[in-house]
Amino acid sequence: MEWGMANRLSKLIQADGRCLFLPIDHGYFQGPTRKLEQPRKTLEPIVEYADAVFITRGVLRSSVDPDKSKPIILRVSGGTSVIGKDLANEGITTSMEEAIRLNVCAVGISVFVGSEYEKESLLNLAKLVDEGEKYGIPVMAVTAVGKELEKRDARYLGLCSRIAAELGARVVKTYWCENFEKVTGGCPVPVVMAGGPKVETNLEVFEFVHDGIQKGAVGVNLGRNIWQSEHPVAMIKALRAVIHENASPAEAQDIYDSTKDGKRG
Repeated sequence: MEWGMANRLSKLIQADGRCLFLPIDHGYFQGPTRKLEQPRKTLEPIVEYADAVFITRGVLRSSVDPDKSKPIILRVSGGTSVIGKDLANEGITTSMEEAIRLNVCAVGISVFVGSEYEKESLLNLAKLVDEGEKYGIPVMAVTAVGKELEKRDARYLGLCSRIAAELGARVVKTYWCENFEKVTGGCPVPVVMAGGPKVETNLEVFEFVHDGIQKGAVGVNLGRNIWQSEHPVAMIKALRAVIHENASPAEAQDIYDSTKDGKRG
């Protein structure tokens, strides 16, 4: 692996082999998302606990101070919206030259396996990998499911993740699911977890993250579970403990409770 590629990946995946990525890119297709209306205010209290931030170039420039930045994963796909005809019809929105200009550690792109635009999204990934490898910038593939959430099972997500790796993604972001070891076991590059099933409690979030880590994920790329929480600082600190300190779900809940109650710094 080239020095530049290895150096960028080392800033994302920490020395313990784990990572906590914080995505705030949701506005690229959702617009002003609840509790992300003002990205700078959302980020400020929690960014210090993240290993990297997944973000678009517009919000990076407007809402992140360059002298206080965490490593950046730049969202470079888009062109669709929640009110459009098909979320899967994405294109590449940001050039690799722009990524270099912004000094990012990686770029991220969604792929929509099984959709009407499967071929286009996978070819977009392949082209982006070609550009990234040329300049030593890793590509993170995001296995998107659009509005078809029922696709979040091990067979489908394992298929998506393996295809993304085969096309050259250096990291794959995919959803947690039951039998998650089947997803990580068939993917030869690091896997980070996006959200899992809709849950009612923080403990359930800690449980699926802990399960995924035990079954081969290197970390998470969790946004709404953190910054839409009633206590986002407590939430990210508890998740960080699961990822980097091997905390159990019960221990993470204790960290959450003590942090929100002001008993823990």
